[in-house]
Amino acid sequence: MRKIECLAMILAGGQGSRLGALTKRVAKPAVPFGGKYRIIDFPLSNCVNSGIERVGVLTQYRPLELNQYLGSGGAWDLDKRDGGLFVLPPYAREKGADWYRGTADAIYQNLNFIDMSDPDYVLILSGDHI
Repeated sequence: MRKIECLAMILAGGQGSRLGALTKRVAKPAVPFGGKYRIIDFPLSNCVNSGIERVGVLTQYRPLELNQYLGSGGAWDLDKRDGGLFVLPPYAREKGADWYRGTADAIYQNLNFIDMSDPDYVLILSGDHI
């Protein structure tokens, strides 16, 4: 694997309760935007347009539709053998908790992914910014 200059970690597990009916069945980053896109398209497109080729998407709340939408990352040209898109759900820990307990904990639970990627920089983005 070649050296990675920048790894992006997109926090995409938000419930989005203030959006009411829009997020009743999907996570906020999966909410449709403009008829064709989803909110998650903004940070993903920004990463690709900035030359970032390795992106971790941290999911949590109602992830099924978001995971299906992300697929293998091909829509953003992130379906690469060296780099690419990685969906990173929370996992059960030894103490039994299985959800991220905030943004810092989400990154902390994925330090092994960051270490494995060995980037010079880590860019942490919100999955619901337009």
